[in-house]
Amino acid sequence: MPADTINILFLGDIIGQPGNRAVFFNLKNLIKKYNADFTVVNGENSAEGFGILPAAADQMFQSGADVITTGNHVWQKAEIYPYLDEKEAILRPANFPAGVPGHGSCIVEKHGVKLAVMNLQGRENMSTIDCPFRCGRELVKKLKKETPLVLVDFHAESSSEKEALACCLDGQVSAVVGTHTHVQTADERILKGGTAYITDVGMTGPEDSVIGTIKEISIERSLTQMPLKMEIADLPVTFCGVLIKADAQSGKALSIERIAVPV
Repeated sequence: MPADTINILFLGDIIGQPGNRAVFFNLKNLIKKYNADFTVVNGENSAEGFGILPAAADQMFQSGADVITTGNHVWQKAEIYPYLDEKEAILRPANFPAGVPGHGSCIVEKHGVKLAVMNLQGRENMSTIDCPFRCGRELVKKLKKETPLVLVDFHAESSSEKEALACCLDGQVSAVVGTHTHVQTADERILKGGTAYITDVGMTGPEDSVIGTIKEISIERSLTQMPLKMEIADLPVTFCGVLIKADAQSGKALSIERIAVPV
């Protein structure tokens, strides 16, 4: 018999090999710790900080991820294009123009409960693509025919755009969680209509870094304005994300807990 409530664990952008290793060795323990029914991870920075490769995606699924979301770096590695078409549970933003590889949403089922996951990308200070608001509203209508439980990963730069989308979808989805900036915000809350929200869940990457990269290189780039190549800091990792509890029948969020777990 399906549970009355479900726990959704969402983890922010996995950064390079340090993030991949952390997922491989620790994700199952994290799922157990938080009694997660569904686990969603953003994997768009897992390939040296830019993009995702099929082998890394396979490892994430094998380690316990039910769905992988991405963002603006999803196209960095061409090897992933056929994989995006083949695997429904790895997503690229739904508001890319028609004809690009992959899927913008999926539905996963466990123990008689279905969770829909949607991936959207913002447009403020990012590439101009289709409207995430119009795309999101239309896609929600389709997904809710299958399940009241809908999670949205909004991969965006602008905090105001993220808040606006959450307000636009409030009461229609279980949660809108922000990704992309790699810095965890402290504004997690339940909106009036019952939608859980946080501006950015943070990253699963090296904490002693500049958004996952070697801090000395970032400082030198800022001081000199030279186009130095950013490199991932090979240091201990902190899992950042949120745990969302939702009513399985109504789809409304009951709580959202910010998490940051060093490993």
